[in-house]
Parts: sequence; C-alpha cells; structure tokens
Amino acid sequence: MEPVTPDTLMTFLARLGERCDRETRLYLLGGSALRLLGSPRETLDVDYTAEMAPEMAPLFGAALAQLADEFHLDLEEVPLAEFVPLPPLAHERHRFVGRFGLLEVYLFDPYSIALSKIARGFESDLEDVLFLLLTGVIEFATLEQDFHAILPRAAKTDIDPREFQAHFLEVKRRHSQP
Repeated sequence: MEPVTPDTLMTFLARLGERCDRETRLYLLGGSALRLLGSPRETLDVDYTAEMAPEMAPLFGAALAQLADEFHLDLEEVPLAEFVPLPPLAHERHRFVGRFGLLEVYLFDPYSIALSKIARGFESDLEDVLFLLLTGVIEFATLEQDFHAILPRAAKTDIDPREFQAHFLEVKRRHSQP
C-alpha cells in the first residue's frame, strides 16, 4: 500500500464522487483525516464511516473497493461509536471537506478522533492528539470536558477506564509543558 497524501486522498474522493448516483456522506477519521489537517505523520490507510440509503451500500462498497485497488489504498470502515463513546455535540462538529458530485465528505468530529486516539494510547496516537491541540484544531478545555463526559461509558466499549485516564493525563502533562 502507498502512503496516503492529501493530494491522493482528494483525487480519490473526486473519483469516488463520480461514481455516486445518490446522496452519500463520507466521514474520514484517523490518520487520513489528520493528513488533510496538515499532519506530517504518514499513514497507510483511510479510515472512514459513511451514511447512505441502505440500498446504496453494496454499490458504494464495490466502488470503494475498486478505487482503493486503483489508488493502492488500504480502506477500512470504522464505526467509531463502537470503539469509543461519542462526546456531546460530536455530530455538530464534523468539518466539511468538500462536495464531489453527490458525495459530501467531512472530517469526523476532531474531538471524537482525539478521544479515540487517547483510548488506544499508542505513542503515535498521543502525538496525533498533541498535533490537534498545537494547531488549534481542538482546544484542551473542550477535550477535557468531553473526556469526563464519556469516561463513565468507556467500559461499555471495552476501554479500560484507568488506562484511558492515564493516557489522557499524559496528553495533559505534555500539552502543559512549555
């Protein structure tokens, strides 16, 4: 698989939009979303979730698979709410990327992305959260509010609340360093 670049991703989305014959919403998350926000860290996959009429799903899936092969991209559908509880206002904070024919593309709520990365807690994930904070994409006070809002529900999505809290405190410590 090829590393995902913003140019490759935008070309991929334009081509995907050419194949949509009904209104479809695609939400990018993970490393590919961060690449569109300017992150220098390479990623090899495109994590996404989509909203469409149920009868569209097989055709959309086939178009995605075919284009992924053409572009040498690793695509993975990620139902984020199954991995981390979504914070309040998550559905109001998606960031519009563009319209490609009948395809509307958004970056999934950056706070939800940050919380999912904190939950996983790899070093690269914590660096991604710091990137979001340092570039002003997210604000620490809101991230902290959202963290406390979802912490009581963390165990329902197989997140160890103690590890989640430890990862969050590490982000807080690094963010507060001069």
